[in-house]
Amino acid sequence: MADTARARKLAKRISQIVASALEHEVKDPRLARVTITDTKVTGDLHDATVYYTVLGERLDVEPDYVGAAAALEKAKGVLRSMVGAQTGVRFTPTLTFMTDTVPDTARKMDELLAKAQAADAEVARLAVGASPAGEADPYKAPRDEDESDED
Repeated sequence: MADTARARKLAKRISQIVASALEHEVKDPRLARVTITDTKVTGDLHDATVYYTVLGERLDVEPDYVGAAAALEKAKGVLRSMVGAQTGVRFTPTLTFMTDTVPDTARKMDELLAKAQAADAEVARLAVGASPAGEADPYKAPRDEDESDED
């Protein structure tokens, strides 16, 4: 079993090779807006999972995830051959492509934080000028030491 440092180095190299190949070698137009975000390699260096995101042509256009997945699946053999030729490892890892959900999750978290901030602002707006429902000081006043001595 290989050490984790070697697996990390191989994962980083695979990311570089695949990203470069998608940009310069593979001529599929569906891969023009694919970005490699991360790669994970198993401890035995036999399997590599390559994470990617797809950008839309414009901000208001949904990216073509299905087309990019099909194009990556089609180019998987060529990409694996390039990885094997450029890494020099004894066994070329199999490549698995997964969409990276981190950007979508981060966007949803930002939206939730914005909603929470708006709700906090609304509560602060309603609290201005409000008075307590009961007494101004609902807690009992502390007892004086003189009262405790008499008991």
